[in-house]
Amino acid sequence: MNSSTSLQALLVEDNFELAEILVEHFELEGIQCNHVSNGVAALELVANSYHDVIILDINLPRMSGLEVCKAIRESGSEVPIIMMTARDSLQDKLNGFDSGADDYLTKPFAFEELIARVKVLSRRRSGEVSIFKVKDLELNIKRRTALRAGQEIKLSPTGYKILEILIRETPNPISRESLIQKVWGDEQPDSNSLKVHMFKLRKAIDDLHEDKLLHTIKNFGFVLR
Repeated sequence: MNSSTSLQALLVEDNFELAEILVEHFELEGIQCNHVSNGVAALELVANSYHDVIILDINLPRMSGLEVCKAIRESGSEVPIIMMTARDSLQDKLNGFDSGADDYLTKPFAFEELIARVKVLSRRRSGEVSIFKVKDLELNIKRRTALRAGQEIKLSPTGYKILEILIRETPNPISRESLIQKVWGDEQPDSNSLKVHMFKLRKAIDDLHEDKLLHTIKNFGFVLR
């Protein structure tokens, strides 16, 4: 499998010996695998790069796997997540699913079973639209890149998230309240945050172009058109 078509996996596991073995097996299967050992690092990587699937241990330092999974879902990401743990009670599995996991694998397990589950979940995701366009603005969800008239637009993680939400809603407008909920979830930002991010996004998208794409709808919200 060549690099242009290989799956991108993220392994979140604090057992370095196990992680090294799993990463090696993934690479032998043609799956590119990033590894981090704690939940904080995982959330940062999820916010800034694309993955077809996440393999997430529950017992992690700094943040539990359940907390990480919940935070990923609250960010609006629908990336498939496989929970991986030695806990095998029904309640543990239900907790995993309640936090947003798509699958649950109990340790110890055969690597072949993990690979099979990774491939099944990634196939489900491969049917998603990965490129969105509004006139000469193009957003590539898989590569996490934005182009205007063929030129790459540099965006912060929050700016990218806002642009993705807007472009998925096109041609429909989105209210300020809905946008805030999708971007920040239950952690409400200060009153100026959205205004600042929209100013920066409008500058990045429209400043060098006569045809303005990002519009404010008075007393409602925003739209790309």
